Amino acid sequence: MAATVVRYLRSVGSPTSAAAAEPGAESVDALPRPDLRAVGEDERAPVSPAEFRAVLGNFASGVTIITAPPGEGEDGPAGFACQSFASLSLDPPLVTFMVARTSTTWPRIARAGVFCVNILGAEQGELCRSFAVSGADKFAGVAHTPAPATGSPQLHAVPAWIDCRIHAVHTGGDHLIVVGKVEAMGAAGEGDPLLFHKGRFGRFAD
Repeated sequence: MAATVVRYLRSVGSPTSAAAAEPGAESVDALPRPDLRAVGEDERAPVSPAEFRAVLGNFASGVTIITAPPGEGEDGPAGFACQSFASLSLDPPLVTFMVARTSTTWPRIARAGVFCVNILGAEQGELCRSFAVSGADKFAGVAHTPAPATGSPQLHAVPAWIDCRIHAVHTGGDHLIVVGKVEAMGAAGEGDPLLFHKGRFGRFAD
């Protein structure tokens, strides 16, 4: 976990040292920030956020809830609804999800160093909405058990779950790209997935 924190702090340009994270290790300076260049007047301006959302909204995706166990001194587990999840590598087995750098839940997951991806089914739109809010007790009334490898909350009745340890964290604009190494997983093997398309939940039609 210490190495993961060091990599994360390096990625956001924060001063850090391996000595602080691992006793006896040599001091390591943060990586320098890349040079930034303003867009010239003769260059095409970046697309607007509204256009970006409108176009990318045409891509349908599945929906997950990322969970992590409570850290020391924390009252309960952490979790948030996540659309940007994908498989990454077969050997070794890696998955990835993206989270906003402004997220208040991500620091808790980072401190835990582990997470469980709960893949939602077609009837679990309300469950997703309850984890998309900020400041509420997201786990109130939600049945869950500890995932076998990391103890992260494995939500009941989800079609599939993937239990992971944080492998790497990379910067990606206003988001972070989190890579997890799969430690355990399981699936019920039945039911349709919950889909998200153009700002709405949906499901496969026969």
